[in-house]
Parts: sequence; structure tokens; C-alpha cells
Amino acid sequence: MVMALEGQIWEPEHEWRDDSACAGTDADVFFPPSEDESLAMAAKKICGLCPVQEQCLQYALATNQTEGVWGGMSSGDRRRLRRRMRDRDRRKRAS
Repeated sequence: MVMALEGQIWEPEHEWRDDSACAGTDADVFFPPSEDESLAMAAKKICGLCPVQEQCLQYALATNQTEGVWGGMSSGDRRRLRRRMRDRDRRKRAS
């Protein structure tokens, strides 16, 4: 599977995980028990320092991750991003 995201192409490569800022961090930080944005802030803070944040987000979008914080975005953030991307694509096709 290959996905275009903002003009970039993502191909399934997983080496980026070795360079992630979250490597070795308790996964519970990235998978809070609810969609309360305040619970996602600790994970987003780690993501903000991550050198592979973009690859992580692209992976989450390409593999339709519906839970957790990936690439600095919560599940709600990613739903909104997908909606914006879908709307943008619809507008392009309509014009």
C-alpha cells in the first residue's frame, strides 16, 4: 500500500520506529483510556521532540490507526485530518 499525504508518498517501511522518541516508553502513554485531549498531551509532548514524527503520522494514516496518539495526533485529530483531506480531494475532482 502506498499513500499520498500532502504531496508525499509513504511506502511501508518500519525502520523509522528505531529512531522514534517514544522507543522504550510505556505504550499506555500513547493509548489513553478515553479521547479526552488532556490525556493525550503527554504523548503529544514526546511526539513534538521526535525526529520521525512525520513518518509515524503517515504510517497511522496509511494503516488506518483508529486509537492512540501517532505522529503527534490523537485519534480525533487524525479523523479531522482525514476529513479535510477527503474534502480537499472532492473539491479537486469537482473543479
